[in-house]
Amino acid sequence: MSDLMLVTGATGSTGKAAVRELRQAGARVRAFVHRDDARADALRDLGAEVMVGDLLDLAAVRAATRGVTAAYFVYPIRSGLVDATAYFAQAASEAGVKFIVNMSQISARSDAKSNAARQHWVCERMLDRSGIPVVHLRPTFFAQWLLYFGRGSRIASTGQIVLPFGEGRHAPIAGEDQGRLIAAILRDPAPHAGKTYPLYGSTEMNHHEIAAQVSTVLGKQISYTAQSIPDFKAQLESLHAPQHLVQHLCEVAQDYQDGIFAGTNDIIERVTGRPPLTVPEFVELHRAEFSA
Repeated sequence: MSDLMLVTGATGSTGKAAVRELRQAGARVRAFVHRDDARADALRDLGAEVMVGDLLDLAAVRAATRGVTAAYFVYPIRSGLVDATAYFAQAASEAGVKFIVNMSQISARSDAKSNAARQHWVCERMLDRSGIPVVHLRPTFFAQWLLYFGRGSRIASTGQIVLPFGEGRHAPIAGEDQGRLIAAILRDPAPHAGKTYPLYGSTEMNHHEIAAQVSTVLGKQISYTAQSIPDFKAQLESLHAPQHLVQHLCEVAQDYQDGIFAGTNDIIERVTGRPPLTVPEFVELHRAEFSA
C-alpha cells in the first residue's frame, strides 16, 4: 500500500492546493478539516479521506496521524498555536510519522513584537526537538491579501487598494504555489529535512506596482492608498476581528514597512519545476472574487 499523506488545514488556501496536487499525483491523502461542509465534500470529490476534528483535541490529532508517513501542519492566526504544535508533535511521534512540513511565517523570530510570529519561532524550535525530520516554510504575504475580508470586491468597486504597508515591498506568493511546494516535499521529503525556506512570489513590488498590475487585468484604474496602522487597527476592530489577530496584523504591518517581508528566491520553481504565479495570473485565476 502506498504512503499516506496527512494535510491539516485542508480547506485553506495552501491545504486544499496541496490535497489537489497530491491526488493528481496519485498519492493517498487524509485531509484534516475543522468542519464537515461543502469544502470538505470537494476534498472527498478529489478522492481524499476526510477526517473532521480540532488541532487542539489531542485524541483527534492522534487519530489523524495514525498510519501517516508524512504530514503538513498549519494552524490559523488564532490563539492556541503552541498547544496545537505540542499535540501534533506528540501524536506524530507516537504514530511514527517520518516527516513534517511546518507552515511558519517570514516574520517568525525570537524577538518579534507580534505574539503570533514569536510563537511561530518557538514552535519551529519545538518541532526541531521532536525527533521527526521537519522543514519550516516561511512565506511572505500571500497574494490572497488582495482577497481577505472581502477586499477583492472592494478593490473592484472602489478602484482602491487600502492597506497599512507604506512604501514597503514584497513578492506576493499565492497559496496555490505553496500547495504545489508542500505536495512536492511530502512526496520526496529527504532533500528538505532540517531546512527553513523563505517563500516568495515571482516579482518584488511595492503596492503601487501591485495596483498597476491588478488594473491591467481588471481593465480599470486601481490605485494604492497607504493606510495608517492605527486606522487599520480600528477597521479590524470594527469587523470584530479577534484581538490576537489584530495584534499580529498591526505588528507585521510595521515589519512590512521595515523590510522584513521583502526578498525573492527560486525555491518554488526549483522544487516544483514551475515558477510561482505572477500577480496578473493570480488575479485572473480569482477574477470572480474581484467582481464589484
